[in-house]
Amino acid sequence: MAAAGFAQWGNDLYTGRTSYDIVGRRRTWYAIALAIVALSALLLLVKGLNPGIEFRGGSQFTVSGVQTTDQQPALDAVAEVSAEEVPRVTTVGDSAVRVQTAELTSEEVVEVRDALASAYGVGEDEVTSAFIGPSWGEDVSTKAITGLFVFLALVALVMTVYFRAWRMAAAALLALGHDLVITVGIYALVGWEVTPATVIGFLTILGYSLYDTVVVFDKVRENTAELGRTHKTYAQAANLAVNQTLVRSINTSIVALLPVGALLYAGIFLIGSGALKDLALALFVGMAAGAYSSIFIATPLLVQLKEREPGVKTGDAQSLAPRPRPDVDRFAQVPTFTEDMPIHADPGADPGDPGAGDATQGRRTGGGSTALGVLDEEATDDRVARPVPSSGRLTAGERSVPGRRMSGSTSAGRPQPTRRPRSQRDK
Repeated sequence: MAAAGFAQWGNDLYTGRTSYDIVGRRRTWYAIALAIVALSALLLLVKGLNPGIEFRGGSQFTVSGVQTTDQQPALDAVAEVSAEEVPRVTTVGDSAVRVQTAELTSEEVVEVRDALASAYGVGEDEVTSAFIGPSWGEDVSTKAITGLFVFLALVALVMTVYFRAWRMAAAALLALGHDLVITVGIYALVGWEVTPATVIGFLTILGYSLYDTVVVFDKVRENTAELGRTHKTYAQAANLAVNQTLVRSINTSIVALLPVGALLYAGIFLIGSGALKDLALALFVGMAAGAYSSIFIATPLLVQLKEREPGVKTGDAQSLAPRPRPDVDRFAQVPTFTEDMPIHADPGADPGDPGAGDATQGRRTGGGSTALGVLDEEATDDRVARPVPSSGRLTAGERSVPGRRMSGSTSAGRPQPTRRPRSQRDK
């Protein structure tokens, strides 16, 4: 039943029977997005990012096969060699500890390795060391920033060519910036290290958010193709497009977040610190922010930018202008008369005229009064009505037509032939 109700809800959204004013309430969505972006920027300025050893350089030690993953033995071991050095100690799974320090000399590396092996009660072969120079980290940072700007430039170019509108590319890029700032702010709040895996996650969420935004924009272009010929403005047509793709956005976001959430859980609680955790956090936060921006940010921004175009203004004015009703021929539908249909009084006759009553009695007797005149006994043989005007002016049906025996009936505004009653035929 729940699935059927969700499917019916999605069908109502697509047909327009159910609609949410997402574009009309864009100020609300802007306020929420600005609040989250401002908080993320504040966290980034106050706490800052925690760059990994790949970006800052230094020495790294990994102690495997430990009985405990307590960080205090590693802190004490490094303090024995250099009291000024404050290492970064993290756990890797259930039986390994990773210790990162600043750049150490060869003698200091040997001393720290021996101290870690003694602190955790393992052999010296269970402690591995590695050195990463700062030049390598700078090269990684430079290439990451360059790749980001190249990606954004290509996105702007492709979207401008595909949609033939630079405003769509601008709205999509602003939505991408919203996703990036929020993801970076979450990283600053959590305090996790920013590693190359984190950078890969950033680029991945940009592609995911962009994909969802392009789908919505394509529906917007389809709905606004005949702007001015319908009764919808650009904002109304764009809002319909968002509603039509709402179910799809929800479904794809949930389907994508579930496996990423499983990876994040495994990286934190099962495997421990590592590239999997860094990648999963960036993907999870970025996908959630991208789902919000593609629905509540990108399309309202597009509408706000497009409403400034002269063509859109003209189309909205034509859509809102009252349309004249087409002239209808009052003789387009002529009623069908049957033989036994009663003949009522002429609406144009004088109510005080005794001949303006019901004509059925006069037709039955052959000499009664009718709305058009009196049928005398001589006139009934040749079925010619003798009109008797009551107001001094003949109606269209009362005018005599030379050469034709027509009655005074004004049905549909045209004279009609008169037939004798069945009871008086052949007499």
